[in-house]
Amino acid sequence: MRVTVTGGAGYIGALLVGELTAAGWEVTALDSLLHGQESVAAAVAAHGARFVQGDVRDAAVREEALFGADAVVHLAAIVGDPACKRDPELSHEVNVEGTRAVVDDARRLGVDRFVFASTCSNYGRMADPTVPIDEDGVLAPVSLYAEQKVAIEKELLSPGDPHFAPTCLRFATVYGAAPRMRFDLTVNEFTRDLWADRELEVFGEQFWRPYVHVNDAGRAVRTALEAPREIVARNVFNVGHSDENYRKLDLVEIITSRLGRGNVSFVQRDEDPRDYKVSFEKVRRQLGFKPLMTVADGVDEVIEGLEEESFGDPFDAGHSNLTSHA
Repeated sequence: MRVTVTGGAGYIGALLVGELTAAGWEVTALDSLLHGQESVAAAVAAHGARFVQGDVRDAAVREEALFGADAVVHLAAIVGDPACKRDPELSHEVNVEGTRAVVDDARRLGVDRFVFASTCSNYGRMADPTVPIDEDGVLAPVSLYAEQKVAIEKELLSPGDPHFAPTCLRFATVYGAAPRMRFDLTVNEFTRDLWADRELEVFGEQFWRPYVHVNDAGRAVRTALEAPREIVARNVFNVGHSDENYRKLDLVEIITSRLGRGNVSFVQRDEDPRDYKVSFEKVRRQLGFKPLMTVADGVDEVIEGLEEESFGDPFDAGHSNLTSHA
Protein backbone atom coordinates (compact mmCIF):
# COMPACT_ATOMS: atom_id res chain seq x y z
CA MET A 1 0.00 0.00 0.00
CA ARG A 2 1.18 3.49 -0.88
CA VAL A 3 0.48 6.39 1.46
CA THR A 4 1.31 10.08 1.34
CA VAL A 5 1.80 11.85 4.68
CA THR A 6 1.58 15.63 4.49
CA GLY A 7 3.51 17.23 7.33
CA GLY A 8 5.70 14.12 7.23
CA ALA A 9 8.64 15.81 8.97
CA GLY A 10 6.51 17.31 11.73
CA TYR A 11 5.98 16.43 15.38
CA ILE A 12 3.54 13.58 14.72
CA GLY A 13 4.45 13.09 11.06
CA ALA A 14 8.06 11.96 11.44
CA LEU A 15 7.12 9.26 13.93
CA LEU A 16 4.13 8.22 11.81
CA VAL A 17 6.33 7.80 8.73
CA GLY A 18 8.61 5.52 10.74
CA GLU A 19 5.59 3.56 11.97
CA LEU A 20 4.25 3.05 8.44
CA THR A 21 7.55 2.21 6.76
CA ALA A 22 8.26 -0.36 9.49
CA ALA A 23 4.85 -1.89 8.75
CA GLY A 24 5.69 -2.25 5.07
CA TRP A 25 3.86 0.74 3.64
CA GLU A 26 5.39 2.61 0.72
CA VAL A 27 5.51 6.15 2.10
CA THR A 28 5.86 9.59 0.54
CA ALA A 29 6.41 12.37 3.07
CA LEU A 30 5.56 15.93 2.06
CA ASP A 31 6.70 18.82 4.23
CA SER A 32 7.56 22.50 3.74
CA LEU A 33 10.14 22.35 6.58
CA LEU A 34 8.58 25.52 7.95
CA HIS A 35 10.36 25.05 11.27
CA GLY A 36 13.77 24.17 9.87
CA GLN A 37 13.55 20.39 10.24
CA GLU A 38 16.06 19.50 7.54
CA SER A 39 17.71 16.91 9.78
CA VAL A 40 14.31 15.35 10.49
CA ALA A 41 13.59 15.17 6.76
CA ALA A 42 16.92 13.42 6.22
CA ALA A 43 16.06 10.88 8.91
CA VAL A 44 12.63 10.31 7.34
CA ALA A 45 14.30 9.56 4.01
CA ALA A 46 16.82 7.30 5.73
CA HIS A 47 13.89 5.22 7.01
CA GLY A 48 12.97 4.48 3.41
CA ALA A 49 10.36 7.11 2.71
CA ARG A 50 10.37 9.28 -0.39
CA PHE A 51 10.64 12.89 0.74
CA VAL A 52 9.10 15.79 -1.17
CA GLN A 53 9.86 19.29 0.09
CA GLY A 54 7.13 21.79 -0.64
CA ASP A 55 3.94 23.52 0.41
CA VAL A 56 0.46 22.01 0.22
CA ARG A 57 -0.66 25.26 -1.45
CA ASP A 58 1.56 24.47 -4.46
CA ALA A 59 -0.38 22.48 -7.09
CA ALA A 60 2.74 20.96 -8.67
CA VAL A 61 4.02 19.81 -5.28
CA ARG A 62 0.66 18.25 -4.42
CA GLU A 63 0.62 16.39 -7.75
CA GLU A 64 4.12 15.03 -7.16
CA ALA A 65 3.37 13.91 -3.61
CA LEU A 66 -0.12 12.46 -4.11
CA PHE A 67 0.21 10.76 -7.49
CA GLY A 68 -0.16 6.99 -7.14
CA ALA A 69 -1.17 7.06 -3.47
CA ASP A 70 -3.78 4.65 -2.14
CA ALA A 71 -4.16 6.72 1.02
CA VAL A 72 -3.38 10.21 2.26
CA VAL A 73 -2.78 11.29 5.85
CA HIS A 74 -3.19 15.04 6.07
CA LEU A 75 -1.21 16.42 9.02
CA ALA A 76 0.21 19.55 7.36
CA ALA A 77 -1.18 22.68 8.98
CA ILE A 78 -0.45 25.84 10.89
CA VAL A 79 -0.90 24.02 14.17
CA GLY A 80 -2.20 25.43 17.43
CA ASP A 81 -4.15 28.42 18.68
CA PRO A 82 -1.18 30.83 19.11
CA ALA A 83 0.28 30.22 15.63
CA CYS A 84 -3.10 30.65 13.94
CA LYS A 85 -3.90 33.76 15.94
CA ARG A 86 -0.56 35.32 15.04
CA ASP A 87 -1.17 35.00 11.27
CA PRO A 88 -4.87 34.37 10.51
CA GLU A 89 -4.43 34.90 6.78
CA LEU A 90 -1.69 32.28 6.47
CA SER A 91 -3.66 29.97 8.74
CA HIS A 92 -6.70 30.19 6.44
CA GLU A 93 -4.59 29.68 3.32
CA VAL A 94 -2.97 26.52 4.70
CA ASN A 95 -5.57 25.02 7.03
CA VAL A 96 -8.65 25.69 4.92
CA GLU A 97 -7.76 26.43 1.31
CA GLY A 98 -4.69 24.19 1.32
CA THR A 99 -6.60 21.32 2.89
CA ARG A 100 -9.44 21.65 0.39
CA ALA A 101 -6.89 21.54 -2.43
CA VAL A 102 -5.33 18.37 -1.00
CA VAL A 103 -8.78 16.77 -0.70
CA ASP A 104 -9.75 17.75 -4.25
CA ASP A 105 -6.49 16.40 -5.67
CA ALA A 106 -6.81 13.20 -3.68
CA ARG A 107 -10.28 12.61 -5.09
CA ARG A 108 -9.16 13.43 -8.63
CA LEU A 109 -6.19 11.09 -8.39
CA GLY A 110 -8.31 8.19 -7.15
CA VAL A 111 -7.09 8.08 -3.54
CA ASP A 112 -9.28 5.73 -1.50
CA ARG A 113 -8.47 6.45 2.17
CA PHE A 114 -8.06 9.97 3.56
CA VAL A 115 -7.19 10.53 7.22
CA PHE A 116 -7.62 14.10 8.45
CA ALA A 117 -5.86 15.26 11.62
CA SER A 118 -8.38 17.18 13.71
CA THR A 119 -8.44 18.12 17.39
CA CYS A 120 -10.40 17.66 20.61
CA SER A 121 -10.22 21.45 20.89
CA ASN A 122 -13.31 21.34 18.67
CA TYR A 123 -15.33 20.70 21.83
CA GLY A 124 -14.33 24.07 23.26
CA ARG A 125 -15.95 25.01 26.52
CA MET A 126 -18.51 22.47 27.71
CA ALA A 127 -21.51 23.28 29.86
CA ASP A 128 -20.43 20.50 32.24
CA PRO A 129 -16.77 19.60 31.66
CA THR A 130 -16.85 16.88 34.32
CA VAL A 131 -18.98 14.66 32.05
CA PRO A 132 -16.80 13.26 29.24
CA ILE A 133 -17.99 14.22 25.77
CA ASP A 134 -18.02 11.77 22.87
CA GLU A 135 -17.94 12.17 19.09
CA ASP A 136 -21.67 12.98 18.95
CA GLY A 137 -21.32 15.87 21.37
CA VAL A 138 -21.81 19.50 20.45
CA LEU A 139 -18.82 21.15 18.79
CA ALA A 140 -18.14 24.59 20.28
CA PRO A 141 -14.77 25.79 18.94
CA VAL A 142 -13.46 28.92 20.63
CA SER A 143 -10.23 29.37 18.65
CA LEU A 144 -9.49 30.03 15.00
CA TYR A 145 -7.53 26.76 14.79
CA ALA A 146 -10.47 24.69 16.04
CA GLU A 147 -12.96 26.62 13.87
CA GLN A 148 -10.92 25.70 10.81
CA LYS A 149 -10.76 22.04 11.80
CA VAL A 150 -14.52 21.93 12.38
CA ALA A 151 -15.20 23.48 8.97
CA ILE A 152 -13.08 20.87 7.16
CA GLU A 153 -14.58 18.04 9.21
CA LYS A 154 -18.09 19.04 8.14
CA GLU A 155 -17.07 19.00 4.49
CA LEU A 156 -15.35 15.63 4.73
CA LEU A 157 -18.12 13.93 6.67
CA SER A 158 -20.95 15.09 4.42
CA PRO A 159 -22.34 12.59 1.86
CA GLY A 160 -20.27 12.46 -1.29
CA ASP A 161 -18.14 10.30 -3.57
CA PRO A 162 -18.60 6.64 -2.49
CA HIS A 163 -15.10 5.87 -3.78
CA PHE A 164 -13.53 8.32 -1.32
CA ALA A 165 -13.34 7.28 2.35
CA PRO A 166 -12.39 10.16 4.69
CA THR A 167 -11.78 9.65 8.40
CA CYS A 168 -11.41 12.44 10.97
CA LEU A 169 -9.22 11.84 14.00
CA ARG A 170 -9.71 14.31 16.86
CA PHE A 171 -6.41 14.13 18.72
CA ALA A 172 -6.14 14.93 22.39
CA THR A 173 -3.36 17.38 23.30
CA VAL A 174 -0.15 15.67 22.25
CA TYR A 175 3.03 15.32 24.31
CA GLY A 176 6.24 13.29 24.44
CA ALA A 177 9.65 13.12 22.79
CA ALA A 178 9.85 13.16 19.00
CA PRO A 179 12.42 13.82 16.24
CA ARG A 180 10.87 17.24 15.60
CA MET A 181 10.61 18.15 19.25
CA ARG A 182 8.08 20.69 20.45
CA PHE A 183 8.28 22.48 23.79
CA ASP A 184 5.24 24.68 23.16
CA LEU A 185 2.92 21.86 24.26
CA THR A 186 1.71 21.85 27.87
CA VAL A 187 3.24 18.62 29.20
CA ASN A 188 6.56 19.14 27.41
CA GLU A 189 6.77 22.81 28.34
CA PHE A 190 5.94 22.29 32.01
CA THR A 191 8.45 19.43 32.23
CA ARG A 192 11.22 21.45 30.58
CA ASP A 193 10.69 24.53 32.75
CA LEU A 194 10.53 22.62 36.03
CA TRP A 195 13.54 20.49 35.05
CA ALA A 196 15.47 23.72 34.36
CA ASP A 197 14.50 25.06 37.81
CA ARG A 198 12.56 27.91 36.28
CA GLU A 199 9.56 29.28 38.07
CA LEU A 200 6.45 27.93 36.38
CA GLU A 201 3.41 30.20 36.36
CA VAL A 202 0.25 28.21 35.71
CA PHE A 203 -3.00 29.82 34.60
CA GLY A 204 -6.37 28.13 35.05
CA GLU A 205 -5.02 25.06 36.80
CA GLN A 206 -8.50 23.63 37.41
CA PHE A 207 -9.64 23.27 33.80
CA TRP A 208 -9.72 19.90 32.04
CA ARG A 209 -7.98 18.66 28.88
CA PRO A 210 -7.29 15.19 27.44
CA TYR A 211 -3.73 14.14 26.51
CA VAL A 212 -2.18 11.56 24.17
CA HIS A 213 1.45 10.57 23.55
CA VAL A 214 2.86 11.44 20.13
CA ASN A 215 3.74 7.79 19.47
CA ASP A 216 0.17 6.76 20.22
CA ALA A 217 -1.12 9.47 17.88
CA GLY A 218 0.92 7.87 15.09
CA ARG A 219 -0.32 4.40 16.02
CA ALA A 220 -3.90 5.65 15.86
CA VAL A 221 -3.39 6.86 12.29
CA ARG A 222 -1.99 3.49 11.26
CA THR A 223 -4.92 1.76 12.99
CA ALA A 224 -7.39 3.88 11.03
CA LEU A 225 -5.60 3.16 7.74
CA GLU A 226 -5.63 -0.58 8.37
CA ALA A 227 -9.20 -0.81 9.72
CA PRO A 228 -12.03 -2.12 7.53
CA ARG A 229 -13.14 0.59 5.15
CA GLU A 230 -16.79 0.39 6.15
CA ILE A 231 -15.93 1.19 9.78
CA VAL A 232 -13.85 4.31 9.16
CA ALA A 233 -15.39 5.81 6.01
CA ARG A 234 -16.97 9.21 6.81
CA ASN A 235 -16.47 8.57 10.48
CA VAL A 236 -14.83 10.51 13.31
CA PHE A 237 -12.87 9.20 16.28
CA ASN A 238 -11.48 10.88 19.38
CA VAL A 239 -7.87 9.73 19.85
CA GLY A 240 -6.68 9.26 23.40
CA HIS A 241 -7.61 7.37 26.56
CA SER A 242 -10.53 8.14 28.84
CA ASP A 243 -8.27 7.88 31.90
CA GLU A 244 -5.89 10.51 30.47
CA ASN A 245 -7.98 13.62 31.10
CA TYR A 246 -6.08 15.95 33.41
CA ARG A 247 -6.14 19.41 34.90
CA LYS A 248 -2.95 21.47 34.77
CA LEU A 249 -2.82 21.00 38.54
CA ASP A 250 -2.60 17.23 37.97
CA LEU A 251 0.18 17.65 35.40
CA VAL A 252 2.24 19.75 37.81
CA GLU A 253 1.84 17.11 40.52
CA ILE A 254 2.98 14.35 38.15
CA ILE A 255 6.01 16.31 36.95
CA THR A 256 7.17 17.52 40.37
CA SER A 257 6.79 14.02 41.80
CA ARG A 258 9.06 12.71 39.02
CA LEU A 259 11.63 15.48 39.44
CA GLY A 260 11.46 15.71 43.21
CA ARG A 261 11.35 19.50 42.92
CA GLY A 262 9.52 22.37 41.29
CA ASN A 263 8.87 26.06 41.81
CA VAL A 264 5.25 26.63 40.80
CA SER A 265 2.80 29.47 41.25
CA PHE A 266 -0.86 29.28 40.30
CA VAL A 267 -2.74 32.24 38.88
CA GLN A 268 -6.47 32.01 39.48
CA ARG A 269 -8.57 32.23 36.35
CA ASP A 270 -12.29 31.67 36.75
CA GLU A 271 -13.04 31.54 33.05
CA ASP A 272 -11.12 29.50 30.50
CA PRO A 273 -12.33 29.34 26.89
CA ARG A 274 -11.52 25.62 26.77
CA ASP A 275 -12.60 23.24 29.50
CA TYR A 276 -13.50 19.70 28.50
CA LYS A 277 -13.15 16.05 29.42
CA VAL A 278 -13.34 13.63 26.50
CA SER A 279 -14.48 10.03 26.10
CA PHE A 280 -12.32 7.76 23.97
CA GLU A 281 -14.51 4.66 24.17
CA LYS A 282 -15.52 4.72 20.50
CA VAL A 283 -11.97 4.34 19.14
CA ARG A 284 -11.33 1.55 21.65
CA ARG A 285 -14.59 -0.23 20.87
CA GLN A 286 -14.72 0.12 17.09
CA LEU A 287 -11.02 0.12 16.16
CA GLY A 288 -9.53 -1.75 19.11
CA PHE A 289 -7.17 1.17 19.72
CA LYS A 290 -5.77 1.86 23.16
CA PRO A 291 -2.81 4.15 23.91
CA LEU A 292 0.28 2.48 25.34
CA MET A 293 1.71 5.56 27.06
CA THR A 294 0.49 7.73 29.93
CA VAL A 295 1.36 11.31 30.77
CA ALA A 296 3.64 10.01 33.54
CA ASP A 297 5.48 7.88 30.97
CA GLY A 298 5.86 10.89 28.69
CA VAL A 299 7.19 13.06 31.51
CA ASP A 300 9.83 10.43 32.32
CA GLU A 301 10.77 10.25 28.63
CA VAL A 302 11.15 14.03 28.29
CA ILE A 303 13.17 14.28 31.50
CA GLU A 304 15.50 11.55 30.22
CA GLY A 305 15.92 13.38 26.93
CA LEU A 306 16.68 16.63 28.72
CA GLU A 307 19.24 14.93 30.97
CA GLU A 308 20.92 13.35 27.94
CA GLU A 309 20.75 16.61 25.95
CA SER A 310 18.88 14.78 23.19
CA PHE A 311 16.97 17.92 22.16
CA GLY A 312 19.91 20.31 21.95
CA ASP A 313 18.94 23.61 23.58
CA PRO A 314 15.41 22.92 24.87
CA PHE A 315 14.72 26.66 24.87
CA ASP A 316 15.66 27.09 21.20
CA ALA A 317 12.89 28.87 19.29
CA GLY A 318 12.83 26.06 16.72
CA HIS A 319 11.04 23.89 19.26
CA SER A 320 7.97 26.11 18.99
CA ASN A 321 5.36 26.39 16.26
CA LEU A 322 5.49 30.15 16.71
CA THR A 323 8.88 30.15 14.98
CA SER A 324 9.27 29.52 11.26
CA HIS A 325 12.23 29.41 8.90
CA ALA A 326 10.18 30.46 5.89
